[in-house]
Amino acid sequence: MQYPRHLSIPSIKPSGRRWLLLPALIAAIILSGCEKTEMVRSDGTLVNWDEYRGQWVLVNYWAEWCAPCLEEIPELNHIDKAPDIAVLGVNFDGIEGPALEELGQRMGIEFTMLGQDPGPGFGWKVPMALPATFVVDPQGTLVETRFGPQTEEDLRTLIGG
Repeated sequence: MQYPRHLSIPSIKPSGRRWLLLPALIAAIILSGCEKTEMVRSDGTLVNWDEYRGQWVLVNYWAEWCAPCLEEIPELNHIDKAPDIAVLGVNFDGIEGPALEELGQRMGIEFTMLGQDPGPGFGWKVPMALPATFVVDPQGTLVETRFGPQTEEDLRTLIGG
């Protein structure tokens, strides 16, 4: 394939108000890549995913009927108190609002519960077994998905701390 010897580029001449729209268009394009990912907590308040930058995040899928889920709750409560790790719980059965808040209290969950599954927004597949823990590094990258009850020792081995 040959390239043309003379490339003709049409000239753009500023004309009135249309020229003023160009900076706004450029700003809109730049800012469209800066959208914030917001998640809904079980109490209905919003939390921004960027608030967890710099921390390891464990997105844990659980259900009331899942015995191994119940087994790991005290361990996840303890892990969530560490300054470098945040635990976000997602009810696998899709329970929301006050019913989710009540269920979490009954089960002794102290870590943040999300009112909606954030997985689809991140391109994660729905876990096929419970409990499932998605381990996200401080830069926001999914490192690993783990199945079965997690211990602080196992997770610290994974994240190197």
